[in-house]
Amino acid sequence: MTRFLSKLGGKRFMSFMKHTCGTKLVPQVQVCIRNMNELNRLYCTSKYKQIYLIDEDENTNLDCRYNINKYSCRSHTCGQLKSSNVGERVVLCGWLEYHRMNKFIVLRDSYGETQLLINEKDSQLTKILENLPLESIIQAKGTVLSRPKEMINKKQSTGEIEVLVNELKTLNKAKHNLPFNIREFQKAKESLRMQYRYLDLRFPQMQRNLRARSILIHKMREFLINNHFVDVETPTLFKATPGGAKEFIVPTRFPGEFYSLVQSPQQFKQMLMAGAIDRYFQVARCYRDESSRSDRQPEFTQLDIEMSFTNMNGILMLVEELLFYAWPEFLDTAPVKFPRITYQEAMESYGTDKPDTRFDFKLQDCTDLLKGNQNLVDTEDFGAYFVQFPKEYANLNKRVKEIISNVSARYDKAKLVKSKINTTKEWVDKIGKLLSPAVALKLVENYNIVDETVLFLAYGNKNEVLSLLGNIRVEYVNFLENLGMTIRKDGMHLSWVLDFPLFELSKETGRLQSAHHPFTAPHPEDIHLLATDPLKVRALAYDLVLNGNEIAGGSVRIHDPSLQEAVLDLLNIKRETMQHIIDMLGSGCPPHGGIAFGLDRLLSILLGTTSIRDVIAFPKNFEGRDPLSGAPSPISKEDEKLYHIKSIKT
Repeated sequence: MTRFLSKLGGKRFMSFMKHTCGTKLVPQVQVCIRNMNELNRLYCTSKYKQIYLIDEDENTNLDCRYNINKYSCRSHTCGQLKSSNVGERVVLCGWLEYHRMNKFIVLRDSYGETQLLINEKDSQLTKILENLPLESIIQAKGTVLSRPKEMINKKQSTGEIEVLVNELKTLNKAKHNLPFNIREFQKAKESLRMQYRYLDLRFPQMQRNLRARSILIHKMREFLINNHFVDVETPTLFKATPGGAKEFIVPTRFPGEFYSLVQSPQQFKQMLMAGAIDRYFQVARCYRDESSRSDRQPEFTQLDIEMSFTNMNGILMLVEELLFYAWPEFLDTAPVKFPRITYQEAMESYGTDKPDTRFDFKLQDCTDLLKGNQNLVDTEDFGAYFVQFPKEYANLNKRVKEIISNVSARYDKAKLVKSKINTTKEWVDKIGKLLSPAVALKLVENYNIVDETVLFLAYGNKNEVLSLLGNIRVEYVNFLENLGMTIRKDGMHLSWVLDFPLFELSKETGRLQSAHHPFTAPHPEDIHLLATDPLKVRALAYDLVLNGNEIAGGSVRIHDPSLQEAVLDLLNIKRETMQHIIDMLGSGCPPHGGIAFGLDRLLSILLGTTSIRDVIAFPKNFEGRDPLSGAPSPISKEDEKLYHIKSIKT
């Protein structure tokens, strides 16, 4: 029976009960109905704000949001007891983390640790402890005592108390010699911890990470729902999308026909905009058949957002307010507004579209100067840049030279000169043999190059030169910080990168491909360049960068079907493969745009982990395999026949 019967009028409640229970009503319900009008009158008075017709104890605490032990057979968690609980009878449940002399026990659960004390004369309890393996699940009942002052453990939240046990029960005896112990000081290698992830999850750090993840996502949902966004689930099984990352293919019972696991809900969320769901979000699972890295997984989680009747500024404002609202309490408050930088400015100053703004040492353009030596110019798109590190950071030892050489080897169209400048006069004499004495001298004079510094100079194809120096800038600072220097500023540094190119050239085919995706709108000022110089067209695309890592990316979308067809033609994508999108846009689709957060990467940065695997409950390893189950694994001949496939081992 509803708890707030007084909120229903007598006639409405009668109708509800007849509909629910049939025409015959039990006497108790008839009494309720006869008194309903009186209850309504009482409810509306200032004296009686809430009247409940329930069969509960009046002293029951109705607000159970903070009662972490409700619904369980414990009275407290292992991180909850304080000196204020001394004298109370308690029930604790958890893992046996440690025991000594059959007298002292450390019991651990998801919330902390509590020391238990066993009376040495209680033979029954000491017998239970004999040969009981660590990590066994036990339940302890006893009384909270104050610890002697000299035995207080200030490192434990429960360090002021201990529990004198009078009843101990083994709920589940663990195996002897588990693969590893739950000890921070002797952690097993990651491969073993991932193989037995259910053990690894017991570490306090993993508990903290997953709970922080839950809180962040909850607050993001709360903010979006409060701002009238609708949480909509979209399909995982879809058709292959032209361009972009490699997708996982899913066989079906239809011969020669396959599903594809979605890279993102991009097409679906645009169709929701056409369907008048004008504010959408989803915590979406996404899939890409790519090798795993410390910041990448074949399956990952996005916070996906789309909004109609908006523009770029509307999306950026939404994200800034969302992050300000959901920002973790254990960090300094997020800024209200984030700095903005164009893609071109980011590349010219930092050599990357995801600049780490926690330190300076920006790239400097010396293209015009080096063009004075025609022997250096071997490409139409010539560029020359350098980055200089001052005296206190000048360390060009053998190790860092190896690091820089490995980075440089990835750029065939750029030449690199690395120099330790003891004196500028000596350096001009040396570098002048390559650049010419006049160019070398002007370089020193025009760009304030000084003694006792380290300088990295690159020239050649402009794009490769910028990317090379952008990588060197980061790798050199990493090297210095590994030596114990402090260069990066503390905290979380957010910035927007705007005005990305709409297209880029594929390294494999040399053809145009989308820099973002085929549905990204071109900048209105550059639409005229689509037919004449598409590589100069800017996109209404934007990335959010945190401490040198892209954590979110999005764009304003094309909503004009004719413009969408033109872009597909430029990308050499057959229109019929995207006909459902063209038809959708032609049905009356509002202007719209959106963004997607990489939640795993965002959380990894906020929590300071070295890998996104540390914020995912069950991640894949570097090979993209599941260490727990061994997946992917072979299938039976029967399944091969059912799905019309044949396995070929090479």
